Amino acid sequence: MTSDAYTLTRPQRRDTSVIFSSPHSGRDYPSSLLGRTILDERMMRSSEDAFVDELFASAPAAGAPLLAARVPRAYVDMNRAADELDPALIEGVSRAAHNPRISSGLGVIPRVVANGRAIYRGKMSLHEAEGRIARYWTPYHHALRDLIEESMRLFGQAVLVDCHSMPHEAIETHARPGQPTPEVVLGDRFGAAAGRAVVDRIETAFVDAGLRVVRNAPFAGAYIAQAYGRPLRNQHVVQIEVDRSLYMNEARIERSAGFAAFAALMSGVVAEIAGIGRRALPLAAE
Repeated sequence: MTSDAYTLTRPQRRDTSVIFSSPHSGRDYPSSLLGRTILDERMMRSSEDAFVDELFASAPAAGAPLLAARVPRAYVDMNRAADELDPALIEGVSRAAHNPRISSGLGVIPRVVANGRAIYRGKMSLHEAEGRIARYWTPYHHALRDLIEESMRLFGQAVLVDCHSMPHEAIETHARPGQPTPEVVLGDRFGAAAGRAVVDRIETAFVDAGLRVVRNAPFAGAYIAQAYGRPLRNQHVVQIEVDRSLYMNEARIERSAGFAAFAALMSGVVAEIAGIGRRALPLAAE
């Protein structure tokens, strides 16, 4: 199923409570963005989770649905709340309580891309911002909620795997002295978004594939984990960040020579994670 906002690929037979979503891999850049931006194409794509949807494309073959955004993060950020509007970009928005995401220019309608580079010269109307949210953000989240509700109805549990990528330099900056650089960061908002048993099983899937894994640092999970993670109801969200240098040339935003091999490795990880949802999960402790 495809809409302006997303592509939803379903398995022939859904047999797991696991859902995969890729909210930042969209690369359909609207003309209304390209005609207004002061950035070139490479700079515009710098905040995109390029090719992440391809890394998790085996999910339907493993029995799980895959929801992927079509529009880019630079246009509408699906991993922000709809009311995270930036007064420095959008006319008519009053300044609210301090929100570090908005302050840094990364609200639901971003003002900047990676490394704080401004997307626009000047401001946009509130009408335009609300139009983007209505056309793209709202349908994406309707689809995501429907999938979670379907999991709860069919299996009595839901495990949402929120798929992202991270710049290699971001990991190098946070690496511990003398320790190997982690390749995958799992974010469960320090237990608030997912039960420990779920996160343990997801970590095991990556470790068994030979990848180095850490939790919650420097990425603990953003809006999607916060909004949908309810472990006491057996509704779990785990954000996954994969080091981009493992499969792409970050400077050119191109697949690397090792992309196919890494994608094959990820197919095995995806199958292991999908298997988590084929058996009952323990409820999180109060």
